Amino acid sequence: MSACSDSANLSSSSQPKSTVSAPSPQLNAGSDIANIWLLPDGVTDLLSNEAQKQEMLRYQMTKHLVGCGYELICPPMIEYTESLLNNASEDLKRQTFKIIDQLTGRLMGVRADITPQILRIDAHLNQHQGRQHIARYCYAGHVIHTLPTGLFGSRTPLQLGAEIFGCADISADIELLDVLFGLLDRADLKASRHVDIGQVSIFKRLCEIAQISNSDSQQLMSLYANKALPELKRISTEMPMGADFYALAANGHDLATLKAALSPAASEDPQINEAMNQIATIKQHLEQNWQCHVSIDITELSGYHYHTGLVFNVYLNNDIQAVARGGRFDGMVMNADIDVNTGANSTEQDQRCAAGFSLDLTRLQSHIELPEQDLIVVDYAACQALDSDGQNALNNKVAELREQGYRVIKPLTANDSQSQQSQRLQLQDGVWQLSV
Repeated sequence: MSACSDSANLSSSSQPKSTVSAPSPQLNAGSDIANIWLLPDGVTDLLSNEAQKQEMLRYQMTKHLVGCGYELICPPMIEYTESLLNNASEDLKRQTFKIIDQLTGRLMGVRADITPQILRIDAHLNQHQGRQHIARYCYAGHVIHTLPTGLFGSRTPLQLGAEIFGCADISADIELLDVLFGLLDRADLKASRHVDIGQVSIFKRLCEIAQISNSDSQQLMSLYANKALPELKRISTEMPMGADFYALAANGHDLATLKAALSPAASEDPQINEAMNQIATIKQHLEQNWQCHVSIDITELSGYHYHTGLVFNVYLNNDIQAVARGGRFDGMVMNADIDVNTGANSTEQDQRCAAGFSLDLTRLQSHIELPEQDLIVVDYAACQALDSDGQNALNNKVAELREQGYRVIKPLTANDSQSQQSQRLQLQDGVWQLSV
């Protein structure tokens, strides 16, 4: 017998029946009826125009992504935490709601980000294809956060994104940025665009060269995130190659100045030079092809800490929260080779290069205008006198107008929707015609 049924039997047998009362379906007299409609902070209803904006963006953008060759994927809202939070950072774990599966008793998570789910799907779909097989995916779905991201941020944003797996070349990053800016252009935004570019691999490579501990690395990342230059300068003096770590923050907005400030061990490192060249290439591409303002911040290490190389944030107008984020990360390869001595999976091919972006449609929709859509109401009195042929003619006219994009209502009463109508469909000389 389950614990639930044990509890129920104990409750019914140990308490006198006179003390058990059925809950009243009515509100108590002192209840505030308005509290029924209260929603948690960061959770809102989308009504009418806003709901239409969001659905229009989702449909148009996913259609465009599919047209660009990206395979549409729809992962589930919940998964077991073993897969959903596999190798997840502490940030992602804190943002994830946990629940108990009533069927198995196992712990499940409600997704706070869709990219980790795409990693799992790609690993399974391409386990026999190899790490260099290129695959493209796109998605659109709600995510749930335990805490809002930023001031007045939503805890239930609609996330849309695209990912490319299996291509280490910078051409994959350029394709994704072109796709992203193509989406923003199609949305007809009433806003200016600004892109902030970072490079996680420069910081990671410095950590490798200096051989600093993971705790020191985390402390540096925290100081970078808070732009705490005085504290960073003090801490860096006690670290190997501390001047280089300080230079990332002090001079990380200008590549030429940064390279001159770095030590020879850092400035002559091939990996660091390649990372800097990638930033310069991306900056030039965006400025020439999309005419947007581009800034550089080498210490931009934000996100869920799964990024491994180039990262970028896209801002609209003077918003402090990015509307889109993206960059390089490591995918997974399902290993089929087992070490016969240890029984462990081979780690020789356990990483699969990947890049992608995610777009917050909940933020984006505040920067677009919904196309005007007339509401046509059929003349109620004329409907009442129609025979079967007249009803067929009316139905054909209504279907024709709806196909043309109009909203058409056949009223249920004489007063139905009259206050919202912009035009009326009337019967004149046997022909249904529109009138204001």
